[in-house]
Amino acid sequence: MSVNLKSADDIEKMRVAGRLAAEVLDYIAPHVQPGVATGELDRLCHEYMVETQRTIPAPLHYAPPGHLPYPASICTSVNHVVCHGIPGDKKLKPGDIVNLDITVIKDGFHGDTSRMFCIGSPSIQARRLVDATYEAMWRGIRAVRPGAHLGDIGSTIQKFAESQGFSIVREFCGHGIGRQFHEEPQVLHYGRPGTGLKLVPGMTFTIEPMINAGRAGIRSLADGWTIVTADHSLSAQWEHTVLVTADGHEVLTLSAGAPEPPAA
Repeated sequence: MSVNLKSADDIEKMRVAGRLAAEVLDYIAPHVQPGVATGELDRLCHEYMVETQRTIPAPLHYAPPGHLPYPASICTSVNHVVCHGIPGDKKLKPGDIVNLDITVIKDGFHGDTSRMFCIGSPSIQARRLVDATYEAMWRGIRAVRPGAHLGDIGSTIQKFAESQGFSIVREFCGHGIGRQFHEEPQVLHYGRPGTGLKLVPGMTFTIEPMINAGRAGIRSLADGWTIVTADHSLSAQWEHTVLVTADGHEVLTLSAGAPEPPAA
């Protein structure tokens, strides 16, 4: 496994890209309301990225092997959609939960983050799922330090999520990031402590657990991108981009409007 360690100059550029990605979420937050179509959220984010930030929306036309080009600038995953939901005519309604996943490119480097939004008053289960997924992500982030292992991150996330009665999606994971959208290493959201790659300063990767209220099983829709829960249960996801520092970690995708971390 070849992991691209970032130089001081790379890291500074990634800080900029990460902050800009988070600021897209700050910008769009007031628009995430009942009655708005996910395609409208995509249009607004696209204009903000391209015209205001002068960034490139990384998902637009992204085409990994075996996939048609992704047709939008953001991902909008509503209720039982696990990830990669394609924006369109679907209008948000009270009680929905939705993940908005943003990746921008600035000066050749990627910033990648996602945030959950609750529309009106979601069910108790939906709120529990959203909150537990957020805490699981942050518990994983807090396991990041030099000398720790990738398995420590996954184990921490898995143990907490399952203690809350939820299940971890295993087919998708966090990933290294930098000049490329997806680099090594793969960051699983389950695992055993002390296993996997040892972390060293200069690594940058995402931590982005996808957690289901029901079973962990998923399926892909005919569009080739949208992933949903097999049992139609709710799913939630949060994501940050993280740097391994000399004495711990730094979250690169924080902004003025980012939710506060849960209490340690």
